[in-house]
Amino acid sequence: MEYFNRYKMNFYPLESRISKVEINKASISPKETAAPLEETISLRLKTISEEIREARKNNKPVILAFGAHTIKNGLGRILAALIEEGWVTHLATNGAGVIHDWEFAYLGRSSEDVKANVEEGKFGTWEESGLYINLALVAGAYEGMGYGEAVGAMICSEGIDIPSEELLMEIIQSPSEELWKRAAAADYLELIRAEKLPAGRLSIKHPFSDYSIQARAFRNNTPFTSHPMFGHDIIYTHRANRGAAIGRCAERDFLSFVHSVSGLEGGVYLSVGSAVMSPMIFEKSLSMARNVAQAEGKDIRNCAIHVVDLQEETWDWTKGEPPMDNPAYYLRFMKTFNRMGCPIDYTSMDNRDFLLQLYKRLKD
Repeated sequence: MEYFNRYKMNFYPLESRISKVEINKASISPKETAAPLEETISLRLKTISEEIREARKNNKPVILAFGAHTIKNGLGRILAALIEEGWVTHLATNGAGVIHDWEFAYLGRSSEDVKANVEEGKFGTWEESGLYINLALVAGAYEGMGYGEAVGAMICSEGIDIPSEELLMEIIQSPSEELWKRAAAADYLELIRAEKLPAGRLSIKHPFSDYSIQARAFRNNTPFTSHPMFGHDIIYTHRANRGAAIGRCAERDFLSFVHSVSGLEGGVYLSVGSAVMSPMIFEKSLSMARNVAQAEGKDIRNCAIHVVDLQEETWDWTKGEPPMDNPAYYLRFMKTFNRMGCPIDYTSMDNRDFLLQLYKRLKD
């Protein structure tokens, strides 16, 4: 096979991009007043909040998986309140969620015009997003961090401490170092040479870090895991992208997610606006967790699964799977969750309304 050379590409300052969302305008405060809801939805939120209260009272996990629009819609501070007040114990998103959150923290703006920029060959070709996020992941792979953890650490510390080439060479050549560490050091060395990055402190200011849920989760010591798919995100366009680092960090995040799922008996799983990532990682994680639990004479059945998305409710999923001639049968993510053997329901609701309403009920 022949391969595309990303070093032939032109990359542009992130600040030069026209971004559609400004976080100081989009951000939703936990103190905002929630709009009234119809009775059916209100009762469902009451049930969910009561289940979360019971789970946390019993020290059981509450996992919240969400799509990137949750970040674009300005819900970072609501998510922060949920983890900092102890209601949610694990946050999970996709690669795009990490990028939007980082761009908000760094520039205060995110979300580009895909159609216009693809026309010009400029979509995703932003120097700072590509270089700094990829560098954070290479550093994170070397330091033994997960994907979301590595980016959160960069935001919180406002930069990255780059090791010297001599230290990296020493690790690479040391037979006493673990193989993964030697390989991660080789990736790091190759990248800093290619980018001509000197050893020492690389300062990367994040003036809007208070809006960043990755930073808030890192400070709160709450797992924030990212579950990317290769080629899906704009950081893959950049010459600094290193697949091995992506894999190492994402694998750690996946195993962290499985660990949280393994304790989900008596807990709650919330899937908000994630039609692909959330159901796909959950089904594998639950199967892995049951594999071990059942060998120990245990199981994971008593965990509530609540799915929230904008698609219209056309089927009562508490009744099981719809027949094949019903359009709801082809709501793929609900079919997946329905097959998990745990109580589930589906709510058609905007993620801004859902998370604000849920937080208000828990807070009150």
